Amino acid sequence: MMGHRKQTAHKAETDTAETDTAETHTAETDTADMDTVESATVGVIIVDHGSRREASNLMLEIAAQSFAAQSEWKVVEAAHMELAQPDIATAFRNCVQRGAKRIVVFPYFLSPGRHWSADIPALVQQAAESFPGIPWMVTAPFGLHPGMMTVINDRIAHCLNQNHPAAAIPAAKAEQPLGCDVCQDQRTCLWQTHG
Repeated sequence: MMGHRKQTAHKAETDTAETDTAETHTAETDTADMDTVESATVGVIIVDHGSRREASNLMLEIAAQSFAAQSEWKVVEAAHMELAQPDIATAFRNCVQRGAKRIVVFPYFLSPGRHWSADIPALVQQAAESFPGIPWMVTAPFGLHPGMMTVINDRIAHCLNQNHPAAAIPAAKAEQPLGCDVCQDQRTCLWQTHG
């Protein structure tokens, strides 16, 4: 009787171990498959408000291209809510034509607001109507992401390091490249005084 109980207990432990191993393998396989599917078939749309100023619209396109080059997501499109092309509908269509099976929309905004909570989702919904079966989501904007603190510090340090009162810029310093990806050589962050 005791021997039978030991055999039964051993069999139960073996079955449990095999089940755990199978579940672990399945979970690992599912995760691997999900990673493969997502990197290959997720389309990312980076959307801003849009501007009548062409240089501002071009900046978003450059940001989208840089993101695509440096990230795992290869189907990346830039879009503007209004005032400029490509709009969200065009970017959504481009993603699908490039093989995307689901669409992730990233609002290129600092803070959450009506554009994030209402306007962008409504525009994406309209775009998605032409592609039934393609799921989509709108992510959070930059918000209080820890990386933003680094960006703020870098901007401040950059401007303080290379910009001086206009009358006091040494000749050698003036010959060095000034500005950044935003102001370029316009040197808009020079010290200003009143009077």
